[in-house]
Amino acid sequence: MLDIKITKTTAPKKLPDKDDPLTFGTIFTDHMFMMDYKEGIGWYDARIIPYQPISLEPSAMVFHYGQEMFEGLKAYKAKDGRILLFRPDMNAKRTNRSCRRLCIPEIPEEDFIQAIKELVKIDSAWVPTREGTSLYIRPFIIATDPFLGVRPSKTYKFIIILSPVGAYYPEGINPVKIWIEDDYVRAVKGGIGEAKAGGNYVASLKAQIKAHDEGYSQVLWLDGVHRKYVEEVGSMNIFFKIDGVVVTPELSGSILPGVTRDSVITLCKSWGYKVEERLISIDEIYEAYQKGKLEEVFGTGTAAVISPVGQLRWKDHIMRIGDGNTGPLSRKLYDSLTGIQLGKLKDIFNWTVVVE
Repeated sequence: MLDIKITKTTAPKKLPDKDDPLTFGTIFTDHMFMMDYKEGIGWYDARIIPYQPISLEPSAMVFHYGQEMFEGLKAYKAKDGRILLFRPDMNAKRTNRSCRRLCIPEIPEEDFIQAIKELVKIDSAWVPTREGTSLYIRPFIIATDPFLGVRPSKTYKFIIILSPVGAYYPEGINPVKIWIEDDYVRAVKGGIGEAKAGGNYVASLKAQIKAHDEGYSQVLWLDGVHRKYVEEVGSMNIFFKIDGVVVTPELSGSILPGVTRDSVITLCKSWGYKVEERLISIDEIYEAYQKGKLEEVFGTGTAAVISPVGQLRWKDHIMRIGDGNTGPLSRKLYDSLTGIQLGKLKDIFNWTVVVE
């Protein structure tokens, strides 16, 4: 168990007004968690301090070689006043999976969860209560050795910051438009696509700008070898309901193993849907669309939860999904997940963890 030193701010910020819109990732709370690592010592000096800038050497390895990882999860305020986390153990496991791939020292899962709980508890007043809002939690690890040379760092910082947020996409639960990218590549099997690392996201920016210029919210990536198999959206995993069957790309080493993805698969199976995790080509998707069998498309992720897709563009083909409204399965999944996260529905899977 971590011995966390706590230093509270002497100048608390003004809390957002409950009626103010919360633009995703723009407001940050009063405090942050920090812990250091040094080779030969391990992780040490766990502390919660006022939110503040980080001081690093210009030669810090994170700036030059990109050795860093991050995570994302949320805290929710239930009507009875409890603050709930959603499956933080999955984020702890995924953190260490990313760390192993990126040669970053692992963090004990119980320490990861304890740090989050303590920080959220201290900044509990920042957990918003309006429908569709939550407190976003961003843990991250950066390499800090002042050294120019390609090798793993010997020192690191583990930091957690918090941000009250609204919907990730301006459309909310309304369908978004997705651009299918077949020119640029984000990740390949054997690379770092399955790790939650900044390099995966910067690799997506060029195509994302192109998609935005064409009026699309996000990019759906195809595999980097054949340029034909569907992988994931920039900020979400992707699901298709084809002729009654729920299909999502298999985890082949270049796709992030999403916590919401896993939750959706579990829910769909519990409701009696046939769920397939497999290779699925864009040609198969287009053929299903032409035959009228592509019933729903939706993305899943911590930030957006469930994001219905109303339109896909592949080359010159525009696929309009359903009647332009949120599909029944997308709606049921969104209502069920948010109901569990907010403590409104019975948590039969024991997914929520109370911050006490």
